[in-house]
Amino acid sequence: MSERTYRSARWFAKQDKDGFIHRSWVGRGLPEGIFDGRPIIGICNTWSDLTPCNAHFRQLAEHVKRGVWEAGGLPFEFPVMSTGETSLRPTAMLLRNLVSMDVEESIRGNPIDGVVLLCGCDKTTPSLIMGAASCDVPALVVSGGPMLNGKFRGRDLGSGTDVWRYSEAVKAGTMSQQEFMQAESCMSRSTGTCNVMGTASTMAIVVDALGLGLPHNAEIPAVDSRRYALAHLAGRRIVELTQQDIRLSQILTRAAFENAIRLNGAVGGSTNAVIHLLAIAGRVGVPLTLKDWDDLGRDVPTLVDLMPSGRYLMEDFYYAGGLPAVMRSLVEHGLLHGDAPTVNGRTIGENCADAPNWNEDVIRPFDRPLVRSGGIAVLRGNLASSGAVIKPSAASPHLMRHRGPAVVFENIEDYHARIADPALEVDVSSVLVLKNCGPKGYPGMAEVGNMGLPPKILNQGVTDMVRISDARMSGTAYGTAVLHVSPEAAAGGPLAVVQTGDIIELDVPARRLQLMIDDAEMARRLAAWKPPAPVVPPGGYASLYIEHVQQASEGADLDFLVGCRGHAVGRESH
Repeated sequence: MSERTYRSARWFAKQDKDGFIHRSWVGRGLPEGIFDGRPIIGICNTWSDLTPCNAHFRQLAEHVKRGVWEAGGLPFEFPVMSTGETSLRPTAMLLRNLVSMDVEESIRGNPIDGVVLLCGCDKTTPSLIMGAASCDVPALVVSGGPMLNGKFRGRDLGSGTDVWRYSEAVKAGTMSQQEFMQAESCMSRSTGTCNVMGTASTMAIVVDALGLGLPHNAEIPAVDSRRYALAHLAGRRIVELTQQDIRLSQILTRAAFENAIRLNGAVGGSTNAVIHLLAIAGRVGVPLTLKDWDDLGRDVPTLVDLMPSGRYLMEDFYYAGGLPAVMRSLVEHGLLHGDAPTVNGRTIGENCADAPNWNEDVIRPFDRPLVRSGGIAVLRGNLASSGAVIKPSAASPHLMRHRGPAVVFENIEDYHARIADPALEVDVSSVLVLKNCGPKGYPGMAEVGNMGLPPKILNQGVTDMVRISDARMSGTAYGTAVLHVSPEAAAGGPLAVVQTGDIIELDVPARRLQLMIDDAEMARRLAAWKPPAPVVPPGGYASLYIEHVQQASEGADLDFLVGCRGHAVGRESH
C-alpha cells in the first residue's frame, strides 16, 4: 500500500455506500482489496480503425499496463475521440480543441492520479497534452511511432511528400496515371504515422524536446519491438512520477518550450508545431509568442536530412541515432537548456550526453548542416500584421526574396475549380493567394496539402512558386509557402482584400510580407469588405468554435479553454 493519499482515495477509500458503489462497479474482475491506496493510472487511448496511424494502440496500451502493474499501480484504459488526419472532414484541426476538452474532463472527472497519453496521428498529440496540462496531473506521453519506409521501384517513398510530388508529376505529364496508382499500395507498409518529418513526427519530437517522453520515444518505428518495450517502461515510470507528484507544470517550463522551438528548427519540423506549442503553452500559463519562434529558431541549423526538406525518412533517422544525437549536438553548441527536467528523472543534457551519431548523412554534423539557418521564419507587414510563417528549409532559395502579381482564390472551392484552367492568367512570377481557410473561415484552419501549382506552370518545368494563405499546410509538404496569415481573411484581416493583379513583396531575410498598396487604399478596401457567407449550418460545435477560436498567431485554442483549471475532485456523483 502506498504511503501517499491520492485523489482516487476520494472514490475508493470510503467505507460507506458511495465507496461500495465505486469499488464494486469499477473493480469487476479485480481481486478484493485491490483498492488499497495504490495510485490509479489512466491510459488515455486514441485508438480507432478510422485513425490508421494509431491502429496498434490497443497492443501498446497492454504493454503500458504491464509496467504499471509491475511498479505497483492500478491501470485503467479509457478512450477519447481520435482524429484521423486524412479522413476527418472538414479538418481534424477543427476538433483538436474539442478532444482536449474530452481529455481534460475525463481526467478530472474520474479517479485518475496519473496518466499515460497514447498519441500518434497529428492532432492527437497536442490535444492530449493540452487536456492533461489543463488538469496538471503527473503525465507522460507514449507516441505511436512512424510507419516503415515506403518502397517503390527500388527507391524509398515518403508518405505525403511523394504523394504531392507524384501528383505534380502526373499534371506535368512526366508520370502516367497508372504509375501513380501503382505507388499507392507501396507507400503505407505498416501502421504508424507519416514517415517523413511531417506534423506527426514533428509533434513526437516536440514531446521529447519538452521532456514528456522517454528517450527515443519520437523515432522508434511503430512496428519495432522496441516501441513496445518503451511503452512497458513508460508504465513503470508513470507510477513513480505519480508517487513523487511530479506534475506537468514542473516539466513544461519556459526552458522546455525554448528547447522545443530550437529542436524543431534542427530537425526541419513542421510549421504546424507553431500553432500547437502556442496552444500548449497557453494551457500551462507559460508566456510564448510568434516572436519567440523567430528569435529562438532563426540561427538554428537544420541538421536532419529528412523529407520534405531533405532525402531520408524517420526509420533512417532512428537507426542513425535519433533525436538524442541531435540534442547532444545542440547542447554542445549552447543551443539547448541541458538542465531542463524530463519525465525519466534525468535532464535533457544527461539523457543525450553520450548519444552516438551512426550516420552523418542523415544527422549532419553541426558544421555541415542541411540548412545553415533553419527554424520557422515569422513574417510581418501590412498583409500579416499579427504574423505569418514560412519554413525556410523546405522553400526554394531563389524565392526567398520575391515580388510578383497576386492570383487570388477566394476559397478552397475556387482554387480547385480554377487552378487547372488553361485560361488562368498566371506566370512564373505570380503569387498564388488562397483566402478563407483560417480558423474561422474554413472553419478549423484547413490543411491545403501542398497547394499544387497550375499545370500550365508545371509544364514549363517550374516546381515552385510563392503561395500565401491563412490555411495550414501538411507538414509533409514542401515549397515556398507563407502560411497562418493573421488576422485571417474571414476575420476581416488584410488578406481578405487582396485582389488579383496586386503586387506582393516577400522578403524572408527581412521578415517582411507586404501588399504594395498605400494605407488609404487599404483602409478603403477594408471599410468596404463584407464577411463571407457561413459555410456551416448554425448550431453545434462548429458554431461554438467559430465564435470562440483564437487566431493562428495565438495558437487557435478556444478562448475559454486557455489556462489550467487543476484537478480538484468534484462533488460526489450520487
